[in-house]
Amino acid sequence: MFDSFTLHTERFLLRQFCASDLAFVFKGLSHPDVIRYYGVSYMSLSHTKDQLIWFDEIQKNGTGIWWAICDKERLTFLGGIGLNDLNKSDQKAEIGFWLLPEHWGKGIVKEVANPICNYAFENLGLRKIEAMVETENENSKKVLKKIGFDYQETLKGYEIKNDESISLEIYIKLKVNDIT
Repeated sequence: MFDSFTLHTERFLLRQFCASDLAFVFKGLSHPDVIRYYGVSYMSLSHTKDQLIWFDEIQKNGTGIWWAICDKERLTFLGGIGLNDLNKSDQKAEIGFWLLPEHWGKGIVKEVANPICNYAFENLGLRKIEAMVETENENSKKVLKKIGFDYQETLKGYEIKNDESISLEIYIKLKVNDIT
């Protein structure tokens, strides 16, 4: 449903995921520090192929789109950012992101999230982007606030993760002309 394309920022290239990203996606989505607050994890390189298939499937069926975040100069893979649960009739989607730990604290998500949100508002016709964050994930909450997301509510005991009940905080960003 979505065409393949790239987005650019001053320092980064956002491009579609491809088969050659498999080892990097596995490195990120098997790393204990990355998956601590992330909803997906993989224990083997072969199982990580499911993630690349999912990226392709949600893009084809119009329910999401994800980009690989790369350093513009060296084209080094840094992480991923994208939209899932895209619902055109409700004009909303959920944003998600992750970085390899060696790239944390460098302002990467702050720089790449705005072009993603702008794309969603301008090209996909969305009016709201949501983020669901585990209550203990202070770094993601800080980033969301820096990029213009507002805290809405906490869903206590909302999900089970590793056999434990976890709470999620919901943050939203509205299209500028929809803010009341």
